[in-house]
Amino acid sequence: MTTSARRITVSGIAVEVVRKDIKNLHLGVYPPAGRVRVAAPIAISDDAVRLAVIEKLAWIKRQRVLFAGQPRQSPREMVSGESHYFMGRRYRLRVHEQDGPQRVAIRGLRMLDLFVRPGATIEQREDVLLRWYREQLKALIPPLLEKWQPVMRVRVRDWGVKRMKTKWGTCSIDAGRIWVNLELAKKPMRCLEYIVVHEMVHLLERNHGDQFARLMDRLLPDWSTRRAELQRSVLGSENWDY
Repeated sequence: MTTSARRITVSGIAVEVVRKDIKNLHLGVYPPAGRVRVAAPIAISDDAVRLAVIEKLAWIKRQRVLFAGQPRQSPREMVSGESHYFMGRRYRLRVHEQDGPQRVAIRGLRMLDLFVRPGATIEQREDVLLRWYREQLKALIPPLLEKWQPVMRVRVRDWGVKRMKTKWGTCSIDAGRIWVNLELAKKPMRCLEYIVVHEMVHLLERNHGDQFARLMDRLLPDWSTRRAELQRSVLGSENWDY
């Protein structure tokens, strides 16, 4: 679908322009550094793109300020005493080296037990935790789909969880498939629900226009509050490629 991609500069801001076979222009600002990306119809000129960016300069700058102030974790060393998040709550990691199955268990309200084999590397410990995050998300998503599909009168034909560095979620409209970012396992349940509903709305309205916003307002009236909560939450230490 993508036919070309290039960079232009508008008022000192680097803008990635991707031209696609779409009807409307879409502008986004992405963490962690506020990268600006425009998806534009093939026939739209660079001058038209520049004008669209100029009209949104104030909003772009506000988004960049928000991202600059967003807290970030330092790289995790996967050792006891470290902080890790699940469903919006911070847990203290406790690593147990032992023979037997590698697993994760929540103990009480604040402790996350990680059971790994003796001598497990940082990467191997992280893999165990990530597999657990994936399992938790895969258990949490089906009830959300069961809740929202009859309300929205749409059917999600397929869904999945994967690590993404550009989006919290995505929707393959023609395939009826949605993807959810693995990082959402660390966020509050209300944020996960917001992303699931957001992606499902794309099955009704492809673009982020006025109709999309009206649908979100009707289905999830506090969606902008949930989005703001997600934007304020702690980002992982990954080198986000937004």
